[in-house]
Amino acid sequence: HYVKFPGFEAVPTGIAALDSDLGAKGFSVLFLTVGLLEASNWKPNKGEPGSYGDPFKFGQFTMEMRTRELNNGRMAMFAMIGQLAAENVTGLDPVQQFGL
Repeated sequence: HYVKFPGFEAVPTGIAALDSDLGAKGFSVLFLTVGLLEASNWKPNKGEPGSYGDPFKFGQFTMEMRTRELNNGRMAMFAMIGQLAAENVTGLDPVQQFGL
């Protein structure tokens, strides 16, 4: 809502951006760029899937913290699905639904 890439000022926000030609092209470029970055930095994981250990050496890698992080990610995905569903029903993106 508040910050848009130069040249994309006329593109609507939310899912409606995919309905515009420029928004769909921008999404495609973003998707391909992220895919190429992921593919170029790919390293086989030697541990459990989703486990990065303690890369910053904070001493917080415990099974309890791992479970909390997994649950936090699951809740974030659930919230995103709710926002997309609400936008699909109302036609308003999440920020507009809050009246901001």
